[in-house]
Amino acid sequence: MATAYPAEPRAPRRSLLRPAIGVFGDLLFTVGVLLALLIVHSLWWTNLVADRHAGLSAERLRHSWSAPTAPPSAAAPPPFDPGEAVGFLHAPALGAGYQVLIKVGADNDTLADGVAGAYTTPYRAAMPWEARGNFALAAHRDGHGAKFHDLDRLKPGDPLVVETRDRWYVYRVDATLPETAKDDIGVIAPVPVGSPYGGPGRYITLTTCTPVYTSLYRMAVWGSLVREEPMDQDRTPPAELR
Repeated sequence: MATAYPAEPRAPRRSLLRPAIGVFGDLLFTVGVLLALLIVHSLWWTNLVADRHAGLSAERLRHSWSAPTAPPSAAAPPPFDPGEAVGFLHAPALGAGYQVLIKVGADNDTLADGVAGAYTTPYRAAMPWEARGNFALAAHRDGHGAKFHDLDRLKPGDPLVVETRDRWYVYRVDATLPETAKDDIGVIAPVPVGSPYGGPGRYITLTTCTPVYTSLYRMAVWGSLVREEPMDQDRTPPAELR
């Protein structure tokens, strides 16, 4: 009579899955850490670096303004070079003391310094002192200073003030465009497409990415010049900034 031997016990399936689950868990943890570091770099570190660069540039500009010069003439200032500082944008609705350094150029390198950049292409931004045109600016919504992070808080009637060496230019927000395509260049045209303006004037346009923390679309804020005031010796701000 043949002897029956008991079958060998099978190893539990879980013992085979456990190492795989452990490796997968370690991989997820590593990916999570890398994503967290990327977010910290994009939103915190780039803001820190950009604010430092913008602060130093602002100090240099104000120091240059303190140097004595000939009395301002009726002639327009000479053209600014790319990357050159023009002045400051003030927007009381975005917080007490809110100001952004304005430079020429809306390219990535310029905007990475935590400034608002005046477009040079596809339309050249008309400077505030020019007889007509659109002073179109761009700035980052998140990271690199995030100077236009709260741009969606601006509403019709809010003042926007541009400070230059010799004058204050006071604008009033007339309309906002919450969302448009990234390639909608009409919003920064001399007479912005979609704005309430029917002809040439002295306008300002602020643009940034939307929704927040993305770059899927663009938003725009349009304003028109209300008045300009000469700069006195004490650089007394207009009533909108007091």
